[in-house]
Amino acid sequence: MPRPIHATVSLSAMTHNLGVVRRHLDQHARAAGVPAPSVWAVIKANAYGHGIERAVAAFQAAQGLAMLDLDEAVRCREAGWVGPILLLEGFFQPGDIEIVDRYHLTTVLHDIAQIDMLQHARPARRLDAYVKLNTGMNRLGFAPAAYAQAHARACQLHEQGVLGTIGRMTHFAHADGPPGVAAQMACFAEAAGHLPGPASLCNSAALLRYPEAACLPGDEPAWVRPGICLYGASPFEDEPASARGLLPAMTLASELIAVQHLRAGDTVGYGGSFRAPAPMRVGVVACGYADGYPRHAGTGTPVYVAGAATRLLGRVSMDMLAVDLGPAPSARVGSPVVLWGDGGPPVDEVARAAGTIGYELLCALARRVPVRLAQG
Repeated sequence: MPRPIHATVSLSAMTHNLGVVRRHLDQHARAAGVPAPSVWAVIKANAYGHGIERAVAAFQAAQGLAMLDLDEAVRCREAGWVGPILLLEGFFQPGDIEIVDRYHLTTVLHDIAQIDMLQHARPARRLDAYVKLNTGMNRLGFAPAAYAQAHARACQLHEQGVLGTIGRMTHFAHADGPPGVAAQMACFAEAAGHLPGPASLCNSAALLRYPEAACLPGDEPAWVRPGICLYGASPFEDEPASARGLLPAMTLASELIAVQHLRAGDTVGYGGSFRAPAPMRVGVVACGYADGYPRHAGTGTPVYVAGAATRLLGRVSMDMLAVDLGPAPSARVGSPVVLWGDGGPPVDEVARAAGTIGYELLCALARRVPVRLAQG
């Protein structure tokens, strides 16, 4: 009998969340009188822990998929995806260009070294590309003063038959809070706004709060790049995913494997960081940090036992954690436990209690945890 822990992934929730994004964008585009943007569904990091092949199945209504890893891009093609695929960090070595060509991938160009590599490439077909502008994130992208020259070199590669469509791109640093996107949009408009080609500016936070940055005027529709919201988690600290009608796509669940009866003064777990103030029942759950649960989650982190909201007690161990059974008096060995997701606390609440973000928890799901597909 395997350990009772498992994760459940809901394709219907992922499809629903893409629909929420699509309706939000369409509504704003109609009001603004501009073309509705196309969607790159971001499925990097194994689709935020949900599985590449599952994401391909769930996001069939997206116009394109976006990721970092060449191997994951190839898996998308092998899974039957025939639409555009965007490599968010582009390629890394000259030999990668052959894979980009063979699998008809769209590449981001963010550094002059990539353009130099393309200068010697002889692809079988023109490669589509986005030239990335650094508007203040200061990770990837050409500085505003260097952008026009980089874009011009990309256009030369188009004339030489190496590149096809050439788009423009940036990434917002503050879309999830102050100061917002206005300064970066102004930078983009000045450095790249006059250049031809499709534009892609918005991640989840930006398209939800600043849809005007997604629905740009012009002859060519813009592209947006939703990620975390497609999986039912929020990009905002001050707004739950449910406020946008998003559904959790991953549920991490387990069972009680033991019940301890504590006396007043007894402690729980390594270091005895929790001390019972009175006699109490404590449940032991088959889940620990080796399963991807955050080790730094402390006493008070929300968890559901037998359908009742309760809390984590003490330190998380490698394979187990302890929970307060006071709110669940009927709980016993074998009772169901939901660590996050459907029927339990939102992943963002668990992450907040652990001093991190929902992105990390979803991506950190351990390989040893069996993954099931939700029914329906």
